[in-house]
Amino acid sequence: MEGLLDDDCFAIRQAARYVSQLYDRHLANVGLTITQFSLMGRLRREGSMTMRQLAEAMRMQRTTLVRTIQPLRRNGLVSSEALGQDVRALSISLTSAGEERLKAGREHWYAAQAEFEHRFGEQRAAALRGELFAMTRDSI
Repeated sequence: MEGLLDDDCFAIRQAARYVSQLYDRHLANVGLTITQFSLMGRLRREGSMTMRQLAEAMRMQRTTLVRTIQPLRRNGLVSSEALGQDVRALSISLTSAGEERLKAGREHWYAAQAEFEHRFGEQRAAALRGELFAMTRDSI
């Protein structure tokens, strides 16, 4: 256990699993995971994106992105359209049903956010968020 206390990756992944589970518990009320909610929010903010653009924006591997998108497509929350002749190049868009589900999920997301900030502290949460965004923005 001693080595784990010095392992930044393990600590970050353990914390990420804990926080994801908290948000997933709240978003389960509308049938979404935090990853799906975040992806749909990105599509709402930025509009249609190719799989490559979306994977880069979400910092996800393409295979993970495909697994996240499949149930959203199946449930009519996002749509995909081939770009030109290459059927492998897809554009992903949020549907009107997806907009509604995202809107319904917001109150549960706010509840998860409030629970996390209550447990961790608002100022600590804001500082942590800033550091984590800086880490991915600076691309170590």
